[in-house]
Amino acid sequence: MAIIFHCEHCGKKIEAPDNAGGKRSKCPACHNKLYVPGLDSDEELKLAPIDTDDNAKQKELMAETYKLTQEILLEREVPDGPAGAAASAPEISDKELTKNIIVYLRQMADGELDEAQRTADSIAPYGPQAVEILDRIALSEMPEPELADVPQQVLSGLIRNLRTRIS
Repeated sequence: MAIIFHCEHCGKKIEAPDNAGGKRSKCPACHNKLYVPGLDSDEELKLAPIDTDDNAKQKELMAETYKLTQEILLEREVPDGPAGAAASAPEISDKELTKNIIVYLRQMADGELDEAQRTADSIAPYGPQAVEILDRIALSEMPEPELADVPQQVLSGLIRNLRTRIS
């Protein structure tokens, strides 16, 4: 004779073999752990009362966790000076920045991710200037000679990635 009962989490009707009575198992529907009642299912399980202090403490900890998470999400680094970090970066010519961007795109295409990371970090302080150059490269009908072997869709994705990263 099978043991028939309902999952206490999802309410699904479960049929368990006789030898599963009195053991813990998982619900086949929701995979939550549950107790399979014994064949004498008329017996009432003796449960300890819920500790209201524990519930209150748990709610308090959850509220504190939420508050701290919100504070962390709202924190922002305030750049030094009124013009921000971009103003502290030394001037760079369009030609030099274009060369750095092409080097980055080549490194990404070749899978040299660590080197590409360092190159992108050197490009980042020149955000607006770099975005203009990236737009120029993206809209150009003829790719740069160093990037001619990179498929257009891959190159577009790499440009989009760098553009998003620095803007």
